[in-house]
Amino acid sequence: MSGHSKFANIKHKKEANDAAKGKIFTIIGREIAVAVKEGGPDPNNNFKLAQVIAKAKAANMPNDTIERGIKKAAGDISGVTYQHNTYEGYGPAGVAIIVETLTDNPNRTAADVRAAFSKGNGNLGSKGSVSFMFDEKGQTIIDKEEYDGTADDLMMIVLDAGAEDVQEDEDSFTVLSNPDDFDAVDKAIRDAGIPTVSSEITMIPQNYVTVTDEAAIKGLHIILDRLDESDDVQNVYHNWNEEA
Repeated sequence: MSGHSKFANIKHKKEANDAAKGKIFTIIGREIAVAVKEGGPDPNNNFKLAQVIAKAKAANMPNDTIERGIKKAAGDISGVTYQHNTYEGYGPAGVAIIVETLTDNPNRTAADVRAAFSKGNGNLGSKGSVSFMFDEKGQTIIDKEEYDGTADDLMMIVLDAGAEDVQEDEDSFTVLSNPDDFDAVDKAIRDAGIPTVSSEITMIPQNYVTVTDEAAIKGLHIILDRLDESDDVQNVYHNWNEEA
């Protein structure tokens, strides 16, 4: 979700404590509800739901919890309605931050996001104020320990489906695609039986910012930690090079 080490961050999340897992399950539960209401309860006929289910399983959400969420959403026609909102702004040292939320109370969520930026000495901006510095891409992460093939093997599979690039790191492969081609690329990978660490449409920074000032680093941690604590926050993207 942030910095260069996408794979490392995902693996770290998989080792999160019970409280963090509870938040992840809450987030995925909302995504299931939205997917069911938009496309129905059958993942065979609702690709978005199929993707959320795959995400849930990757996060080790129990199957019975997934099924209960689907049944509840399918039968809850007039229940809670969730709304997508995106916020953009700057943290200390000019770090660009995008916050995607899914909430049943937009006023509460806006206040929480505003407070996170304020506490960390950041500033919220208007729509488009930082998103122009990011590229929206389909991104699939594959753990090398879980895949026996080579980069060339993987490229043969995904390029035919519309992928733009396959990047190889020390411990993972990253498949990038145009958002319009993401579903086809994701399906090609799944049909080939290749396990994935994550598969999503994400925002990738065009350039990264290195921060050395300790006060700025502290402020960035405050913003990101407070956003991470909110159940309404689905994704946070930024261009801070945390590895520097």
